[in-house]
Amino acid sequence: MQDFIRLDAQDNVVTVTRALEVGASVESCTSRALVPSGHKIATAAIAKGAPVRKYAQIIGYAASDIASGDHVHTHNLEFRNTDAAYEFSTDLRPVEQKQTDSFMGYRRENGTVGTRNYIAIVTSVNCSATAARRIADAFGPEELAQYPNVDGVVAFVHGTGCGMADSGDGFEALQRVMWGYARHPNHAGVLMVGLGCEMNQIDWLLEAYGLKQSPTFQSMNIQSVAGLRRTVEAGIDKVRAMLPIANQASRSPCPASALKVALQCGGSDAWSGITANPALGYACDLLAAQGGTGVLAETPEIYGAEHLLTRRAVDTATGEKLIGLIRWWEDYTARNKGSMDNNPSPGNKKGGLTTILEKSLGAAAKGGTSPLTGVYKYAEMVTAPGFTFMDSPGYDPASVTGQIAGGCNLVCFTTGRGSAFGSKPAPTIKIATNSDMYTRMTEDMDINAGEMLSAGVSLEDKGREIYDLFLAVASGQASKSEAQGLGDYEFVPWQIGAVM
Repeated sequence: MQDFIRLDAQDNVVTVTRALEVGASVESCTSRALVPSGHKIATAAIAKGAPVRKYAQIIGYAASDIASGDHVHTHNLEFRNTDAAYEFSTDLRPVEQKQTDSFMGYRRENGTVGTRNYIAIVTSVNCSATAARRIADAFGPEELAQYPNVDGVVAFVHGTGCGMADSGDGFEALQRVMWGYARHPNHAGVLMVGLGCEMNQIDWLLEAYGLKQSPTFQSMNIQSVAGLRRTVEAGIDKVRAMLPIANQASRSPCPASALKVALQCGGSDAWSGITANPALGYACDLLAAQGGTGVLAETPEIYGAEHLLTRRAVDTATGEKLIGLIRWWEDYTARNKGSMDNNPSPGNKKGGLTTILEKSLGAAAKGGTSPLTGVYKYAEMVTAPGFTFMDSPGYDPASVTGQIAGGCNLVCFTTGRGSAFGSKPAPTIKIATNSDMYTRMTEDMDINAGEMLSAGVSLEDKGREIYDLFLAVASGQASKSEAQGLGDYEFVPWQIGAVM
Protein backbone atom coordinates (compact mmCIF):
# COMPACT_ATOMS: atom_id res chain seq x y z
CA MET A 1 0.00 0.00 0.00
CA GLN A 2 1.49 3.34 -1.03
CA ASP A 3 1.67 6.28 1.36
CA PHE A 4 -1.12 8.30 -0.24
CA ILE A 5 -4.21 8.06 -2.43
CA ARG A 6 -4.96 10.53 -5.19
CA LEU A 7 -8.62 10.27 -6.16
CA ASP A 8 -8.50 12.41 -9.31
CA ALA A 9 -5.86 14.15 -11.40
CA GLN A 10 -7.64 17.50 -10.80
CA ASP A 11 -7.29 17.26 -7.01
CA ASN A 12 -4.84 19.55 -5.21
CA VAL A 13 -4.83 17.36 -2.08
CA VAL A 14 -4.17 13.67 -1.50
CA THR A 15 -5.13 11.42 1.43
CA VAL A 16 -2.24 9.83 3.31
CA THR A 17 -2.50 6.15 4.25
CA ARG A 18 -0.13 6.34 7.23
CA ALA A 19 0.90 9.02 9.72
CA LEU A 20 3.59 11.25 8.20
CA GLU A 21 6.51 12.92 9.95
CA VAL A 22 7.84 16.33 8.93
CA GLY A 23 10.00 15.94 5.85
CA ALA A 24 8.26 12.81 4.52
CA SER A 25 8.10 12.63 0.73
CA VAL A 26 4.58 12.46 -0.73
CA GLU A 27 4.15 12.37 -4.50
CA SER A 28 5.89 15.56 -5.71
CA CYS A 29 5.97 17.34 -2.34
CA THR A 30 7.50 17.11 1.12
CA SER A 31 5.39 17.12 4.28
CA ARG A 32 5.77 20.38 6.21
CA ALA A 33 3.90 19.13 9.30
CA LEU A 34 2.82 16.02 11.16
CA VAL A 35 -0.10 14.55 9.20
CA PRO A 36 -2.30 11.82 10.78
CA SER A 37 -3.35 8.81 8.72
CA GLY A 38 -6.47 9.54 6.68
CA HIS A 39 -5.84 13.29 6.60
CA LYS A 40 -5.07 15.48 3.60
CA ILE A 41 -1.85 17.04 2.39
CA ALA A 42 -1.61 19.74 -0.29
CA THR A 43 0.29 18.69 -3.41
CA ALA A 44 0.39 22.23 -4.81
CA ALA A 45 0.28 25.76 -3.43
CA ILE A 46 -3.29 26.98 -2.83
CA ALA A 47 -3.86 30.72 -2.43
CA LYS A 48 -6.15 32.08 0.26
CA GLY A 49 -9.76 31.91 -0.96
CA ALA A 50 -8.97 29.40 -3.72
CA PRO A 51 -10.93 26.13 -3.91
CA VAL A 52 -9.56 22.92 -2.45
CA ARG A 53 -10.44 19.87 -4.56
CA LYS A 54 -10.91 16.21 -3.72
CA TYR A 55 -12.93 13.70 -5.78
CA ALA A 56 -12.48 16.32 -8.55
CA GLN A 57 -14.99 18.42 -6.56
CA ILE A 58 -14.71 21.45 -4.28
CA ILE A 59 -14.59 20.45 -0.59
CA GLY A 60 -13.94 23.96 0.74
CA TYR A 61 -11.77 27.05 0.32
CA ALA A 62 -8.34 27.91 1.66
CA ALA A 63 -8.75 30.03 4.80
CA SER A 64 -5.13 31.14 4.44
CA ASP A 65 -2.34 30.57 1.96
CA ILE A 66 -1.55 26.85 1.83
CA ALA A 67 1.89 25.72 0.69
CA SER A 68 2.66 22.47 -1.08
CA GLY A 69 3.21 19.84 1.63
CA ASP A 70 0.96 21.53 4.22
CA HIS A 71 -1.53 19.54 6.28
CA VAL A 72 -5.00 20.60 5.04
CA HIS A 73 -7.69 20.44 7.71
CA THR A 74 -9.93 22.58 9.91
CA HIS A 75 -7.18 25.11 10.67
CA ASN A 76 -6.82 26.25 7.05
CA LEU A 77 -9.91 25.03 5.15
CA GLU A 78 -13.24 26.86 5.36
CA PHE A 79 -16.80 25.97 4.36
CA ARG A 80 -19.07 28.01 2.09
CA ASN A 81 -22.65 27.26 1.11
CA THR A 82 -22.97 25.50 -2.23
CA ASP A 83 -23.88 27.46 -5.33
CA ALA A 84 -24.08 24.75 -7.97
CA ALA A 85 -25.50 25.03 -11.47
CA TYR A 86 -27.72 21.98 -11.53
CA GLU A 87 -28.02 19.66 -14.50
CA PHE A 88 -30.73 17.05 -14.84
CA SER A 89 -30.55 13.58 -16.41
CA THR A 90 -27.13 14.18 -17.99
CA ASP A 91 -25.39 11.18 -16.37
CA LEU A 92 -27.81 8.31 -16.82
CA ARG A 93 -26.28 4.84 -16.70
CA PRO A 94 -29.16 2.38 -16.89
CA VAL A 95 -28.48 -0.99 -15.31
CA GLU A 96 -28.93 -4.19 -17.26
CA GLN A 97 -31.81 -6.08 -15.66
CA LYS A 98 -30.84 -9.54 -14.38
CA GLN A 99 -33.75 -10.77 -12.29
CA THR A 100 -32.36 -14.17 -11.34
CA ASP A 101 -31.26 -14.01 -7.67
CA SER A 102 -33.46 -14.98 -4.75
CA PHE A 103 -33.55 -15.22 -0.97
CA MET A 104 -35.72 -17.02 1.58
CA GLY A 105 -38.28 -14.52 2.78
CA TYR A 106 -41.78 -14.23 4.23
CA ARG A 107 -44.50 -13.60 1.65
CA ARG A 108 -47.32 -11.48 3.06
CA GLU A 109 -50.94 -11.42 1.91
CA ASN A 110 -50.62 -7.87 0.56
CA GLY A 111 -47.81 -8.89 -1.80
CA THR A 112 -44.90 -7.51 0.25
CA VAL A 113 -42.01 -9.67 1.42
CA GLY A 114 -40.43 -9.71 4.86
CA THR A 115 -36.94 -10.67 5.93
CA ARG A 116 -37.95 -11.13 9.59
CA ASN A 117 -41.12 -12.18 11.44
CA TYR A 118 -41.77 -9.99 14.49
CA ILE A 119 -44.80 -8.93 16.51
CA ALA A 120 -44.67 -5.17 17.06
CA ILE A 121 -46.07 -2.97 19.82
CA VAL A 122 -46.27 0.55 18.35
CA THR A 123 -46.97 3.55 20.57
CA SER A 124 -48.75 6.73 19.54
CA VAL A 125 -47.28 8.85 22.34
CA ASN A 126 -44.59 8.85 25.01
CA CYS A 127 -47.31 8.39 27.63
CA SER A 128 -47.90 4.78 26.49
CA ALA A 129 -44.21 3.85 26.30
CA THR A 130 -44.08 2.11 29.67
CA ALA A 131 -47.14 0.02 28.87
CA ALA A 132 -45.63 -1.06 25.56
CA ARG A 133 -42.30 -1.97 27.15
CA ARG A 134 -44.00 -4.04 29.86
CA ILE A 135 -46.09 -5.91 27.31
CA ALA A 136 -43.04 -6.76 25.22
CA ASP A 137 -40.94 -7.69 28.27
CA ALA A 138 -43.56 -10.25 29.30
CA PHE A 139 -42.46 -12.52 26.46
CA GLY A 140 -39.19 -14.12 27.43
CA PRO A 141 -37.03 -16.73 25.67
CA GLU A 142 -38.83 -19.68 27.25
CA GLU A 143 -42.25 -18.74 25.91
CA LEU A 144 -40.96 -17.56 22.53
CA ALA A 145 -39.13 -20.87 22.09
CA GLN A 146 -42.57 -22.40 21.53
CA TYR A 147 -42.88 -20.26 18.38
CA PRO A 148 -39.66 -20.87 16.39
CA ASN A 149 -40.84 -18.89 13.37
CA VAL A 150 -41.35 -15.71 15.43
CA ASP A 151 -38.25 -13.52 15.80
CA GLY A 152 -39.54 -11.72 18.87
CA VAL A 153 -41.97 -9.19 20.36
CA VAL A 154 -40.65 -5.63 20.04
CA ALA A 155 -41.86 -2.36 21.55
CA PHE A 156 -41.38 0.72 19.36
CA VAL A 157 -41.60 3.65 21.77
CA HIS A 158 -40.70 7.32 21.31
CA GLY A 159 -40.69 10.68 23.05
CA THR A 160 -43.28 12.59 21.05
CA GLY A 161 -46.94 12.31 19.96
CA CYS A 162 -48.30 15.21 22.00
CA GLY A 163 -47.39 18.85 22.60
CA MET A 164 -47.32 19.25 18.83
CA ALA A 165 -49.46 20.78 16.09
CA ASP A 166 -52.23 18.56 14.70
CA SER A 167 -51.10 19.24 11.12
CA GLY A 168 -47.98 20.17 9.23
CA ASP A 169 -44.62 18.51 8.62
CA GLY A 170 -44.06 17.12 12.12
CA PHE A 171 -47.50 15.58 12.58
CA GLU A 172 -47.58 14.11 9.09
CA ALA A 173 -44.10 12.62 9.46
CA LEU A 174 -45.05 10.90 12.73
CA GLN A 175 -48.23 9.51 11.19
CA ARG A 176 -46.22 8.13 8.25
CA VAL A 177 -43.77 6.48 10.66
CA MET A 178 -46.59 4.83 12.61
CA TRP A 179 -48.32 3.65 9.44
CA GLY A 180 -45.05 2.36 7.99
CA TYR A 181 -44.28 0.29 11.08
CA ALA A 182 -47.88 -0.87 11.41
CA ARG A 183 -47.80 -2.27 7.86
CA HIS A 184 -44.14 -3.29 7.66
CA PRO A 185 -43.58 -6.64 5.93
CA ASN A 186 -41.26 -7.75 8.76
CA HIS A 187 -44.22 -7.67 11.17
CA ALA A 188 -46.59 -10.61 11.38
CA GLY A 189 -48.70 -8.91 14.02
CA VAL A 190 -49.12 -5.38 15.41
CA LEU A 191 -50.59 -3.94 18.61
CA MET A 192 -50.92 -0.15 18.74
CA VAL A 193 -51.04 1.38 22.23
CA GLY A 194 -52.00 4.97 23.05
CA LEU A 195 -53.03 7.01 26.07
CA GLY A 196 -56.28 8.41 24.67
CA CYS A 197 -56.06 12.21 24.90
CA GLU A 198 -52.84 12.76 22.91
CA MET A 199 -52.59 14.89 19.78
CA ASN A 200 -51.48 11.90 17.70
CA GLN A 201 -54.72 9.92 17.85
CA ILE A 202 -54.63 6.24 16.82
CA ASP A 203 -58.18 6.48 15.43
CA TRP A 204 -57.11 9.29 13.07
CA LEU A 205 -54.30 7.08 11.77
CA LEU A 206 -56.62 4.12 11.23
CA GLU A 207 -59.09 6.30 9.35
CA ALA A 208 -56.47 8.15 7.28
CA TYR A 209 -54.72 5.00 6.11
CA GLY A 210 -57.68 2.62 6.01
CA LEU A 211 -56.27 0.27 8.65
CA LYS A 212 -58.74 -2.33 9.95
CA GLN A 213 -58.68 -4.30 13.18
CA SER A 214 -58.03 -8.05 12.77
CA PRO A 215 -56.66 -10.95 14.81
CA THR A 216 -53.13 -9.76 13.97
CA PHE A 217 -53.80 -5.99 14.10
CA GLN A 218 -55.17 -4.55 17.33
CA SER A 219 -55.23 -1.15 19.07
CA MET A 220 -56.15 0.16 22.50
CA ASN A 221 -55.86 3.26 24.72
CA ILE A 222 -54.86 3.27 28.39
CA GLN A 223 -57.70 5.64 29.34
CA SER A 224 -60.34 3.43 27.70
CA VAL A 225 -59.00 0.19 29.15
CA ALA A 226 -58.95 1.88 32.57
CA GLY A 227 -55.36 2.21 33.63
CA LEU A 228 -51.81 1.04 33.09
CA ARG A 229 -52.02 -2.35 34.81
CA ARG A 230 -55.13 -3.45 32.95
CA THR A 231 -53.69 -2.16 29.67
CA VAL A 232 -50.56 -4.24 30.15
CA GLU A 233 -52.60 -7.33 31.02
CA ALA A 234 -54.90 -6.83 28.02
CA GLY A 235 -51.93 -6.21 25.75
CA ILE A 236 -50.20 -9.39 26.85
CA ASP A 237 -53.39 -11.35 26.12
CA LYS A 238 -53.67 -9.79 22.65
CA VAL A 239 -50.06 -10.56 21.75
CA ARG A 240 -50.32 -14.08 23.15
CA ALA A 241 -53.25 -14.68 20.81
CA MET A 242 -51.18 -13.42 17.84
CA LEU A 243 -48.20 -15.69 18.46
CA PRO A 244 -49.65 -18.96 17.08
CA ILE A 245 -50.85 -17.12 13.97
CA ALA A 246 -47.49 -15.43 13.43
CA ASN A 247 -45.74 -18.77 13.88
CA GLN A 248 -47.60 -20.17 10.88
CA ALA A 249 -45.49 -18.00 8.59
CA SER A 250 -42.58 -19.76 6.92
CA ARG A 251 -39.78 -18.77 4.57
CA SER A 252 -40.01 -19.46 0.86
CA PRO A 253 -37.96 -18.43 -2.20
CA CYS A 254 -38.50 -14.75 -3.05
CA PRO A 255 -36.92 -12.63 -5.81
CA ALA A 256 -34.14 -10.20 -4.91
CA SER A 257 -36.40 -7.50 -6.38
CA ALA A 258 -38.36 -7.68 -3.09
CA LEU A 259 -35.43 -6.26 -1.14
CA LYS A 260 -35.42 -2.62 -0.07
CA VAL A 261 -32.09 -1.75 1.51
CA ALA A 262 -31.53 1.38 3.62
CA LEU A 263 -28.11 2.82 2.73
CA GLN A 264 -26.56 4.39 5.83
CA CYS A 265 -23.25 5.65 7.18
CA GLY A 266 -22.22 6.85 10.62
CA GLY A 267 -19.01 7.49 12.50
CA SER A 268 -17.48 8.23 9.10
CA ASP A 269 -13.81 8.80 8.42
CA ALA A 270 -11.69 9.71 5.40
CA TRP A 271 -11.81 6.11 4.16
CA SER A 272 -15.62 6.01 4.05
CA GLY A 273 -15.72 7.67 0.62
CA ILE A 274 -12.80 5.58 -0.65
CA THR A 275 -13.60 2.01 0.47
CA ALA A 276 -16.89 1.10 2.15
CA ASN A 277 -19.23 3.64 0.55
CA PRO A 278 -18.20 2.97 -3.07
CA ALA A 279 -18.32 -0.79 -2.38
CA LEU A 280 -21.84 -0.43 -0.96
CA GLY A 281 -22.69 1.65 -4.05
CA TYR A 282 -21.54 -1.23 -6.27
CA ALA A 283 -23.76 -3.59 -4.25
CA CYS A 284 -26.65 -1.13 -4.71
CA ASP A 285 -26.12 -1.26 -8.48
CA LEU A 286 -26.19 -5.09 -8.36
CA LEU A 287 -29.45 -4.89 -6.40
CA ALA A 288 -30.92 -2.40 -8.87
CA ALA A 289 -30.09 -4.81 -11.69
CA GLN A 290 -32.30 -7.35 -9.91
CA GLY A 291 -35.18 -4.89 -9.70
CA GLY A 292 -34.52 -4.27 -6.01
CA THR A 293 -34.34 -0.91 -4.25
CA GLY A 294 -31.59 1.02 -2.49
CA VAL A 295 -32.70 3.97 -0.34
CA LEU A 296 -30.12 6.69 0.39
CA ALA A 297 -31.05 9.27 3.05
CA GLU A 298 -29.55 11.91 5.37
CA THR A 299 -30.18 15.06 3.32
CA PRO A 300 -27.66 17.23 5.22
CA GLU A 301 -25.02 14.61 4.37
CA ILE A 302 -25.43 14.88 0.61
CA TYR A 303 -25.14 18.67 0.79
CA GLY A 304 -22.47 19.65 -1.71
CA ALA A 305 -22.93 16.42 -3.66
CA GLU A 306 -26.56 16.87 -4.68
CA HIS A 307 -25.51 18.23 -8.10
CA LEU A 308 -24.02 14.80 -8.86
CA LEU A 309 -27.33 13.14 -7.98
CA THR A 310 -29.48 15.49 -10.08
CA ARG A 311 -27.41 14.48 -13.10
CA ARG A 312 -28.54 10.91 -12.42
CA ALA A 313 -32.24 11.78 -11.96
CA VAL A 314 -34.48 9.92 -14.41
CA ASP A 315 -36.27 13.19 -15.19
CA THR A 316 -36.20 16.88 -14.30
CA ALA A 317 -39.09 16.58 -11.84
CA THR A 318 -37.20 14.00 -9.79
CA GLY A 319 -34.07 16.16 -9.76
CA GLU A 320 -35.97 19.29 -8.81
CA LYS A 321 -37.64 17.43 -5.95
CA LEU A 322 -34.18 16.72 -4.54
CA ILE A 323 -33.15 20.37 -4.88
CA GLY A 324 -36.35 21.35 -3.08
CA LEU A 325 -35.20 19.28 -0.10
CA ILE A 326 -31.81 21.04 -0.11
CA ARG A 327 -33.47 24.45 -0.09
CA TRP A 328 -35.78 23.38 2.77
CA TRP A 329 -32.77 22.29 4.82
CA GLU A 330 -30.92 25.55 4.17
CA ASP A 331 -33.94 27.43 5.50
CA TYR A 332 -34.47 24.96 8.37
CA THR A 333 -30.91 25.32 9.66
CA ALA A 334 -30.89 29.10 9.16
CA ARG A 335 -34.07 29.73 11.12
CA ASN A 336 -32.76 27.52 13.92
CA LYS A 337 -29.50 29.51 13.93
CA GLY A 338 -27.47 26.54 12.71
CA SER A 339 -25.30 25.79 9.71
CA MET A 340 -25.24 23.07 7.10
CA ASP A 341 -21.61 22.62 8.16
CA ASN A 342 -22.47 21.62 11.74
CA ASN A 343 -21.46 18.20 10.40
CA PRO A 344 -18.80 16.63 10.38
CA SER A 345 -18.72 15.63 14.03
CA PRO A 346 -15.56 15.78 16.19
CA GLY A 347 -15.02 12.07 15.52
CA ASN A 348 -15.39 12.58 11.77
CA LYS A 349 -12.80 15.35 11.89
CA LYS A 350 -10.38 13.25 13.89
CA GLY A 351 -10.77 10.62 11.16
CA GLY A 352 -9.72 13.13 8.48
CA LEU A 353 -12.97 14.73 7.29
CA THR A 354 -12.96 18.52 7.34
CA THR A 355 -16.19 19.98 5.86
CA ILE A 356 -19.70 18.71 5.15
CA LEU A 357 -18.87 19.05 1.45
CA GLU A 358 -16.08 16.49 1.77
CA LYS A 359 -18.22 14.19 3.90
CA SER A 360 -21.17 14.44 1.50
CA LEU A 361 -19.13 13.57 -1.57
CA GLY A 362 -18.05 10.36 0.15
CA ALA A 363 -21.52 9.63 1.57
CA ALA A 364 -23.23 9.95 -1.81
CA ALA A 365 -21.05 7.11 -3.11
CA LYS A 366 -23.32 4.67 -1.24
CA GLY A 367 -25.84 5.17 -4.05
CA GLY A 368 -23.61 3.67 -6.75
CA THR A 369 -23.94 4.90 -10.32
CA SER A 370 -27.41 3.79 -11.44
CA PRO A 371 -30.20 6.32 -12.20
CA LEU A 372 -32.01 8.13 -9.39
CA THR A 373 -35.57 6.83 -9.82
CA GLY A 374 -37.42 8.53 -6.95
CA VAL A 375 -37.21 11.13 -4.16
CA TYR A 376 -39.39 10.69 -1.08
CA LYS A 377 -40.50 12.54 2.03
CA TYR A 378 -39.35 11.27 5.41
CA ALA A 379 -41.02 7.90 6.17
CA GLU A 380 -42.97 7.98 2.90
CA MET A 381 -43.54 4.55 1.33
CA VAL A 382 -40.85 3.92 -1.29
CA THR A 383 -42.40 2.44 -4.42
CA ALA A 384 -39.86 2.98 -7.22
CA PRO A 385 -37.29 0.22 -7.83
CA GLY A 386 -33.62 1.05 -8.28
CA PHE A 387 -31.67 3.81 -6.53
CA THR A 388 -33.87 6.23 -4.58
CA PHE A 389 -33.50 8.99 -1.99
CA MET A 390 -35.45 9.76 1.19
CA ASP A 391 -35.35 13.06 3.08
CA SER A 392 -34.10 12.68 6.65
CA PRO A 393 -31.74 14.19 9.21
CA GLY A 394 -28.16 12.97 9.38
CA TYR A 395 -28.83 11.56 12.87
CA ASP A 396 -28.63 7.82 12.26
CA PRO A 397 -31.48 6.49 14.46
CA ALA A 398 -33.95 9.08 13.13
CA SER A 399 -32.84 8.51 9.55
CA VAL A 400 -33.08 4.71 9.72
CA THR A 401 -36.48 4.94 11.42
CA GLY A 402 -37.75 6.84 8.37
CA GLN A 403 -36.21 4.36 5.94
CA ILE A 404 -37.73 1.36 7.73
CA ALA A 405 -41.11 3.13 7.82
CA GLY A 406 -40.70 3.58 4.05
CA GLY A 407 -40.53 -0.20 3.64
CA CYS A 408 -36.83 -1.05 3.93
CA ASN A 409 -36.48 -4.65 5.06
CA LEU A 410 -32.66 -4.50 5.38
CA VAL A 411 -30.22 -1.80 6.56
CA CYS A 412 -26.59 -1.54 5.45
CA PHE A 413 -24.44 0.80 7.54
CA THR A 414 -20.85 1.83 6.78
CA THR A 415 -18.61 3.20 9.50
CA GLY A 416 -15.00 4.29 9.88
CA ARG A 417 -14.72 5.33 13.51
CA GLY A 418 -16.87 2.41 14.64
CA SER A 419 -20.57 2.11 15.43
CA ALA A 420 -22.66 -0.11 17.68
CA PHE A 421 -25.87 0.66 15.78
CA GLY A 422 -28.51 -1.99 15.12
CA SER A 423 -32.18 -1.90 14.16
CA LYS A 424 -35.47 -3.77 14.31
CA PRO A 425 -37.50 -5.03 12.57
CA ALA A 426 -35.04 -4.67 9.66
CA PRO A 427 -31.59 -6.08 10.59
CA THR A 428 -28.48 -3.95 10.12
CA ILE A 429 -25.34 -5.09 8.28
CA LYS A 430 -22.25 -3.06 9.26
CA ILE A 431 -19.23 -2.44 7.04
CA ALA A 432 -15.87 -1.23 8.34
CA THR A 433 -14.01 1.27 6.16
CA ASN A 434 -10.55 0.35 7.50
CA SER A 435 -8.84 -2.80 8.75
CA ASP A 436 -7.61 -1.31 12.05
CA MET A 437 -11.12 -0.55 13.26
CA TYR A 438 -12.47 -3.84 11.90
CA THR A 439 -9.87 -5.70 13.99
CA ARG A 440 -10.77 -3.74 17.13
CA MET A 441 -14.54 -4.13 16.65
CA THR A 442 -14.80 -7.47 14.90
CA GLU A 443 -17.79 -8.47 17.04
CA ASP A 444 -19.72 -5.51 15.59
CA MET A 445 -18.55 -5.44 11.96
CA ASP A 446 -19.92 -7.83 9.32
CA ILE A 447 -17.56 -6.90 6.47
CA ASN A 448 -14.09 -5.34 6.27
CA ALA A 449 -13.95 -2.95 3.31
CA GLY A 450 -10.54 -1.89 4.58
CA GLU A 451 -9.18 -4.85 2.64
CA MET A 452 -9.55 -2.67 -0.44
CA LEU A 453 -6.54 -0.75 0.92
CA SER A 454 -4.67 -3.27 3.05
CA ALA A 455 -5.03 -6.34 0.82
CA GLY A 456 -5.77 -4.94 -2.64
CA VAL A 457 -9.30 -6.36 -2.84
CA SER A 458 -11.12 -4.82 -5.80
CA LEU A 459 -14.19 -2.60 -5.60
CA GLU A 460 -16.14 -5.18 -7.60
CA ASP A 461 -15.19 -8.10 -5.33
CA LYS A 462 -15.99 -6.20 -2.14
CA GLY A 463 -19.27 -4.94 -3.61
CA ARG A 464 -20.23 -8.49 -4.57
CA GLU A 465 -19.40 -9.66 -1.03
CA ILE A 466 -21.77 -7.02 0.38
CA TYR A 467 -24.53 -7.93 -2.07
CA ASP A 468 -24.19 -11.64 -1.26
CA LEU A 469 -24.54 -10.79 2.43
CA PHE A 470 -27.77 -8.92 1.61
CA LEU A 471 -29.23 -12.21 0.38
CA ALA A 472 -27.86 -14.24 3.30
CA VAL A 473 -29.12 -11.90 6.03
CA ALA A 474 -32.45 -11.48 4.24
CA SER A 475 -32.74 -15.27 4.34
CA GLY A 476 -32.32 -15.36 8.12
CA GLN A 477 -28.58 -15.27 8.82
CA ALA A 478 -28.07 -13.03 11.87
CA SER A 479 -25.99 -9.90 11.34
CA LYS A 480 -23.44 -9.00 14.02
CA SER A 481 -25.64 -6.26 15.53
CA GLU A 482 -28.67 -8.53 15.43
CA ALA A 483 -26.80 -11.32 17.23
CA GLN A 484 -26.04 -8.84 20.04
CA GLY A 485 -29.70 -7.88 20.39
CA LEU A 486 -29.46 -4.29 19.16
CA GLY A 487 -32.53 -2.51 17.85
CA ASP A 488 -34.89 -2.08 20.80
CA TYR A 489 -33.84 1.53 21.49
CA GLU A 490 -33.05 2.80 17.98
CA PHE A 491 -36.64 3.71 17.01
CA VAL A 492 -36.44 7.53 16.88
CA PRO A 493 -39.06 9.35 14.78
CA TRP A 494 -37.81 12.72 13.54
CA GLN A 495 -39.36 15.56 15.55
CA ILE A 496 -40.01 18.49 13.22
CA GLY A 497 -41.44 21.75 14.48
CA ALA A 498 -42.18 23.31 17.83
CA VAL A 499 -42.78 21.35 21.01
CA MET A 500 -45.72 23.12 22.63
